[in-house]
Amino acid sequence: QVQLVYSGGGLVQAGGSLRLSCAASGRTFSTYAMGWFRQAPGKEREFVAAINWSGGSPYYADSVKGRFTISRDNAKNTVYLQMNSLKPEDTAVYYCATDGSRPYYSGSNYRGPWDYWGQGTQVTVSS
Repeated sequence: QVQLVYSGGGLVQAGGSLRLSCAASGRTFSTYAMGWFRQAPGKEREFVAAINWSGGSPYYADSVKGRFTISRDNAKNTVYLQMNSLKPEDTAVYYCATDGSRPYYSGSNYRGPWDYWGQGTQVTVSS
């Protein structure tokens, strides 16, 4: 069966960087858009970034533009989120997700529906 493994989460100081990875095994997701979402305590889950099946058309929430970069390596069945200039308000549980309803989607209208994977990974940014 499909298994996803997170790596890269943890505690960092404001201004620092982390790179999150979400790797899948058992099935390839290379034909689907991938995304990152996050949820802070007491808050709704929010969109962070998305990328289409071929690694193009990256799109970011306004709150992370210029600081975060989403990328993917389809050969490794892995999606990444490089997070720079981290702020305390970036503190959240981060989830990778896939839109399995639209294989080979090449646009930038990442409406989903999104399938959120696993338990996510905690990112904590201290002041």
